[in-house]
Amino acid sequence: MARAARWCMFAVAVWPRRIIAFGLALLAVAALGALLAGALAPGGWTPAKLLLLAGFAGTAPWLGLGIANGLIGFAILLLARDPVRAAFPAPLRDDGLPLPLALLVAIRSEAMGAVLPPLRALLDGLDAAGAGGRVGLFLLSDTPAPATAEAAAVEAFRAADPVPARIRYRRRASNAGYKAGNVMDALDHLARDFALAVVLDADSRMTAAAVLRLAGILEGAPRLGLVQQLAVGSPAAAAFPRLFQFGMRAGMRVWATGQGWWQGDEGPFWGHNAAFRIAPFRDHARLAPLPDGTPILSHDQVEAAQMRAAGWGVAVLPEEDGSFEENPPALPEFLRRDTRWLAGNFQYRHLLLRPGFRPMGRWQLLQAILLFAGAPFQAGMVALLAGLVATRALVPVGPAHAAALAFAWVFGAYASKLLGYVQVMMSAPLRARYGGGRRFLLGAATEFGFSLLLDPIVQVSRTLAMLRGGRGHWAAQNRVGRRVGWAEATHRLWPHTLLGVALFTALAAGSWRAALWLLPFAGGLPAAIPFAVLTAAPGFSAWLRRRRIAATPEELQAAPIDSYFSSRHAAGSAAAASYQAATSGKSRTAAQ
Repeated sequence: MARAARWCMFAVAVWPRRIIAFGLALLAVAALGALLAGALAPGGWTPAKLLLLAGFAGTAPWLGLGIANGLIGFAILLLARDPVRAAFPAPLRDDGLPLPLALLVAIRSEAMGAVLPPLRALLDGLDAAGAGGRVGLFLLSDTPAPATAEAAAVEAFRAADPVPARIRYRRRASNAGYKAGNVMDALDHLARDFALAVVLDADSRMTAAAVLRLAGILEGAPRLGLVQQLAVGSPAAAAFPRLFQFGMRAGMRVWATGQGWWQGDEGPFWGHNAAFRIAPFRDHARLAPLPDGTPILSHDQVEAAQMRAAGWGVAVLPEEDGSFEENPPALPEFLRRDTRWLAGNFQYRHLLLRPGFRPMGRWQLLQAILLFAGAPFQAGMVALLAGLVATRALVPVGPAHAAALAFAWVFGAYASKLLGYVQVMMSAPLRARYGGGRRFLLGAATEFGFSLLLDPIVQVSRTLAMLRGGRGHWAAQNRVGRRVGWAEATHRLWPHTLLGVALFTALAAGSWRAALWLLPFAGGLPAAIPFAVLTAAPGFSAWLRRRRIAATPEELQAAPIDSYFSSRHAAGSAAAASYQAATSGKSRTAAQ
């Protein structure tokens, strides 16, 4: 009862913030809709124009949410004395030693030479902080048999530890329930002597200070059940993850700050780089199968909704320092991961009306669906617009109106990222971390061009995945940079290319000016194949590294940088070679 009463008090305090956030989203959508309607109205309304407006309605929820989170987060980062405290609903603590803490690392067919060194650094850091004796490391394997190399690597890692007994390795015979089942099995059978847990993916990396900060927050806020920290991209040698994470970092900092301000302790869980209380998580976050008996794939948001339904808070700490993850090394891996996430998030439609969830719990599930649901609407809008231009059924508007619509749409689609870039440029300490304003602007401009090419490819891939039924496969992942050959890129991306050529042929037939205005929204489609090859090419990647383009603060602080990258590459080179062999020739179709 006391916990419920405290939750009610916080809910009353946060509702005005939620009204502001949704009000901003509605205003932004109304402004974009008015600009679009003004561009379509000349010449009268036709069924095709009305369909185009309907397409806008399908993209509007995510656009409005992005603009609202971006504006709120930017204002807090710019104006608040302590932005993290302003957006986080609990006291921030990193003092003292934690309650018994379990480090849970889920692994499946991983290159252990890349997984274990960051864990060694984490244990050494905890030992140096005097907390190592209260920590247990659990390596939870779902690797299919035989896993002899994995077991041998862990045994050597364990033997080298000053307290080998604190490191435990367990391999399940099957991966029932996927990662969620793996973690829950460990909580049921291995970690009962621990009060708190930090869950990590195989590609996660956290510092001891970050882990102790999360543990301290939970100790100082009894009503919180789970704290999720931001995870930024580790320094990347390959061009694709290097550019992707540069923009993702700026956008997520702003997005999470704005979202945390109005979601409070009813925030999301992203499945890794997070800490939770073991007892309530074990009691309330256990996943039942879907109504048709299939397991839940994207477990994290459901676990968070169930924790909130039981009265426990879930909050995001919008702090970057000390929390890292790897991003897919090339476009094919990125699209495969995106398809898996789409399949998992779309399962949430079966859970939206499940009894017991709080309104914000249902919203988190709906928000996860909206992340992908707008793709066919956006792709359809571009196709309809091309058809209207080609048939000259669209009366051209003045260049001022066209420019206003194009720039407003670009801002809406990338509000958090663009405002994150502005925030860095307005802060001398942040500019210095990125090597100065000129270097940062060069990286931001390069990344933004990369995003404009990538996003149309992603939207079409999502649309095609939905047309195929939205099915995804949870399998071992390649995490090491590799080349993407022309044959592989063509096999994967020929539909995108043909669609792009058809769109711009139609646009050019009707109006070269319209074709130019649509380049930011569809230009990546005809360029999809060379884009995939170039962003995985070692020469282009090395060119970006030599010029420090899109370098993160951690990369600029690493010395010497070249040896840093070469050691990381060597740790996973065997996995990269085997993956390249598995995705060549006749096996390429199966790998996709």
